[in-house]
Amino acid sequence: MDFSYTEEQQDVIKLAQQILGDQTEPAALKLIEEQRHRFDEKLWQDLAASGLLGVALSEANGGMAFGFETLCLLIEEVGRTVAPVPVIPVLVSALFLEQLGGEAFASTLADVATGKTLLSSAISEPGAEVRETPTTRAVADEEGWRLWGTKTCVPIAEHCAGVLVAAQTQGGVALFLVDPTTDTVTLQRQHVTCSESQYLMELEGTAATLLSDVAADVTAWLDALTVAYATMAVGVCDRMMRMSASYTSERQQFGVPVATFQAVGHRVADCFIDVECLRLVTQQAASLIDQGLPATDAALSAKIWTGDATHRVSQASQHVHGGIGVDRDYPLFRYCLWARQLELSAGSSAEMTACLGKRIESQFSS
Repeated sequence: MDFSYTEEQQDVIKLAQQILGDQTEPAALKLIEEQRHRFDEKLWQDLAASGLLGVALSEANGGMAFGFETLCLLIEEVGRTVAPVPVIPVLVSALFLEQLGGEAFASTLADVATGKTLLSSAISEPGAEVRETPTTRAVADEEGWRLWGTKTCVPIAEHCAGVLVAAQTQGGVALFLVDPTTDTVTLQRQHVTCSESQYLMELEGTAATLLSDVAADVTAWLDALTVAYATMAVGVCDRMMRMSASYTSERQQFGVPVATFQAVGHRVADCFIDVECLRLVTQQAASLIDQGLPATDAALSAKIWTGDATHRVSQASQHVHGGIGVDRDYPLFRYCLWARQLELSAGSSAEMTACLGKRIESQFSS
């Protein structure tokens, strides 16, 4: 498989690095973190003005039509800067709204590309694993579909025009779009590790628009979100690893840089191995999704690596930094918090390993 980037992808990376790098200095991030919502609206509008919010959308909807794989490159750069912008919930949701909703949502998608409208996805339920059949119910009546159930950790739900929700129907699991601002939706702010705005969302007979009742579409949506979180973890872990290498090259003990100590060098080298392995499995999964090929096994593998790599790289980075690693005036703590958040987002390594094991067992037993 050829993992080299196209010229367009290289341009997207450079543009993202320029915009994100200019506005994610520690002082700027600290100001955003003091606000109620961890959302830099100016940075979001700058990304919109550059066209990056529409990187995966079709040209008809104001996008660049570069697809999911290129979107992941933008997400990786957001992870590398821990920029306070909701690229995963908004842009992945928009991509699937375009794929499944078609022209009916053209105006909404155009507003996403220009930064006027936000979307999100709800994939978690209380006490349930992400890949389990949802307990949220969908019932059809004379007026359409209505949903009952509870979703947890729904990003930026209070600010969204729509949330993609999986629910159980009589015919199986289907994907719906709901308006979180209606009277039949109750939102409660939740406190999460990375300080992102996430909500408990209760649906009580909420009107919903059916996007797809095909199981493969729901699975593809989950796979894309899973890989998006893994991609962000690549950026977070890569930055932690490089920050550790830089610090240990400058910090001296007994008159020499601590990077020259064999134990320290080995810890940072192990981080490099973890980051590159995570990058490769994630790129493979993103490539499969981009081509419309079955990607569930690859997505699960990427998330397994995400949970393990984020934990090991974060721990090693704190170890080689010593006490300064937890100082909130030093940037490493933000990456460690996001590493922990990404470790569990869309399912833990243990959960994904069990799911992958069941899939392998079913393939051999069939």
